[in-house]
Amino acid sequence: MATNQMRRDAAKRKLANQQQRRAERARRRQRIAIITSAAVVVVVVVGVVLLSTLGGRGGAPANQAAAPSAAPSAAPAALGSCTFTPTPTPASKPAPVPNVTTASTSGTVPVSLQTDRGAIPLTLNRATGPCAVESFLSLAKAGFYNNTPCHRLTTTEGLKVLQCGDPTGSGSGGPGYTINDEPPTGLAPAANGSVVYPRGTVAMAKTSAPNSGGSQFFLVYADSTLPPDYTVFGTIGAPGLATLDAVAKAGSDNSNGTGDGKPVTPVSIQSVTVG
Repeated sequence: MATNQMRRDAAKRKLANQQQRRAERARRRQRIAIITSAAVVVVVVVGVVLLSTLGGRGGAPANQAAAPSAAPSAAPAALGSCTFTPTPTPASKPAPVPNVTTASTSGTVPVSLQTDRGAIPLTLNRATGPCAVESFLSLAKAGFYNNTPCHRLTTTEGLKVLQCGDPTGSGSGGPGYTINDEPPTGLAPAANGSVVYPRGTVAMAKTSAPNSGGSQFFLVYADSTLPPDYTVFGTIGAPGLATLDAVAKAGSDNSNGTGDGKPVTPVSIQSVTVG
């Protein structure tokens, strides 16, 4: 028969066993927690590395849909570089120097020269002479061309033009600035490096010096042969060509030589309408 002492010893052993089992379970839980935490850290580090690598290559994570790309924006209009240089000689009439360094090379502008011999409609072309168009429009809006003569008519074999744009009528007047050259392209070649400026062309007049154009321009009423130095910046409408043909038919006064001088039928620009 078990004595009281024996029962007390058995109870102590049972308690000790229970405490040992609880301690072992606690140690197992701690080891599991440590392993789990380490695994989470590894997963996070790997994930960060993968995301960083993908981001650096411009890609999206495999389980993430790429964001839709934005709709492409309209391409900006091309621009021409312009230089408007003030001259020591003052403007023949008040005229602002265009305050731009670039001009659009896209689109056309309808203009009408109202002369005392009839209207001469023009279509200015920004693609071929953006800076010349910018200057012409600036002068037209300032009234620079109003009540100015077309001072020169040529009727020679290779040159058939009416020249306008000088308020003084002398051929030496201008707006008080010069324009950079915009050499023409696409004109038919002629002899000795010249090109053909076809009937209906509007082009800038200038001296033999580079970048010397100003306010003067010429209207080609028949195919003319010139060096490719004169900026083409527009065309002449049919009614305008009819007006030019009538003026050319009367001829020049030959004041500059045979077939070159002031038109026998005087022509003056009364006003310029833009648009």
